[in-house]
Amino acid sequence: MHQPFRKWEFAPHPFMANRHVQTVLGIHWPRRYASYRAEAHHVLLDDGDQIVLHEDQPNAGGAAQPNVLLIHGLAGSHKSTYLRRMTERLVKQNYRVFRMDLRGCGAGQGLAKLPTHCGRSADVVTALHHIAERYPDSNTSIVAYSMGGTIVMNMLAEAGEMRIGNLERSFVIGPPIELTHVEHYFRTFWGRPYDKFFVRLLWKQITRRWQLFPETAPSVIPPRPKHLRDIDELVVAPSGGFDSAEDYYQQTSPGPKLASIKQPLTIFFSEDDPIVPVEPLFTYPRSPSVQVITTPRGGHMGCLARSNDDPDFRWLDWRILDWLEHTSAEAENGSDEGASHREHIGAALDTQPSCR
Repeated sequence: MHQPFRKWEFAPHPFMANRHVQTVLGIHWPRRYASYRAEAHHVLLDDGDQIVLHEDQPNAGGAAQPNVLLIHGLAGSHKSTYLRRMTERLVKQNYRVFRMDLRGCGAGQGLAKLPTHCGRSADVVTALHHIAERYPDSNTSIVAYSMGGTIVMNMLAEAGEMRIGNLERSFVIGPPIELTHVEHYFRTFWGRPYDKFFVRLLWKQITRRWQLFPETAPSVIPPRPKHLRDIDELVVAPSGGFDSAEDYYQQTSPGPKLASIKQPLTIFFSEDDPIVPVEPLFTYPRSPSVQVITTPRGGHMGCLARSNDDPDFRWLDWRILDWLEHTSAEAENGSDEGASHREHIGAALDTQPSCR
């Protein structure tokens, strides 16, 4: 029997209640970031491409400090605001942080001939093994955003009960559950602006890769497509070995695989997410290892809260830190049973600060 859906209490900032405002300001709200001090690791993949891991060390602690692997979403990178912000917060809490640039993203531009996509689970496996080789005595947690979360879910479904490196648990935020559903939503009135936004970013990335690797480019460079599906049909599907965009969507949608996940996974969704519809999540059976947490509002990776007990209004950041602290404490206490693991998290996080 799967775990029941759990709701966290969240109240949006009174001037940012709209789901689109939450989404846009969640990414673009200004913040002063620390200068880049990470150590960059170029990690070779089986097909000759490379990914990049950016390692940030805490000021205190030793080699046994816990690791957190952060994975960005579609068209993101290690420079994405949400990854930079979480890195700073985690390092202050004495976590060792690895920010992953997926294929061709961020510092990985020019290091991969093939594009990333929702089925690149083997790339995350390689990253986890690299981290485990560097720090064999440290456990690793994953926090993955949007498409990065989809990749992680596919990885866990494929792994079954087999441990991947030193991975202990995963937390994914707003991951596409059924790719066809997202594509259909992008054809609607409210979805079109996001469709255009991602097309613009991805097409710039794709044409740059064609310049760096001319052998991968078509003989005639087509004009920029109008829809994300067109990019999936033209670039992602053929380069990934899929018959078509529809075949790609069917093979890499994690919804039908939720019952196959045997390792601890927490899925977080805002029910008003304007980019990734939450509805498919309610239609598929899940294994007892999968916990689902929702809030009625918050947009896509937004959750900008009204005044509460947190240090600032980035409500979701603090819940992720709560999740890490409580699950780490349980691991130290020696509990490894999936159901009790999630019951403990749920009970502990029910005490998370309310937004009054």
